[in-house]
Amino acid sequence: MDPKSTKAVAIRSPRGAKVTEIDWGDGHKGTYPHELLRGYCPCAGCQGHSGEIKFIAPAAHQLEIDRFDPVGRYALQIVWFDGHDTGLYSYKYLRSLCQCTSCAGTSDAAGHRPVSRA
Repeated sequence: MDPKSTKAVAIRSPRGAKVTEIDWGDGHKGTYPHELLRGYCPCAGCQGHSGEIKFIAPAAHQLEIDRFDPVGRYALQIVWFDGHDTGLYSYKYLRSLCQCTSCAGTSDAAGHRPVSRA
């Protein structure tokens, strides 16, 4: 995988939005519905300690993002308005969850199948 493809250049997630957009270093523009991001939260509290991440349907009040905090050069910590903040989303993992028009049919997340923690 090209290192530019997992470098977030810009993140757009206005207050009240239901979708976050990420511009990647290789020019790709990713689309991330909040339901998908929260449902695939990779933290141990949501997923346990297995190597797979399963989609866990979130409640409506769990879908608003407060902010994104960078974690080194490899991940984002998503802080949700309900206080949940333990999920570290690696850039590689986020890229695999992309739901843009060209990725939605190929993403593991599209069918709510288990995905890797990578």
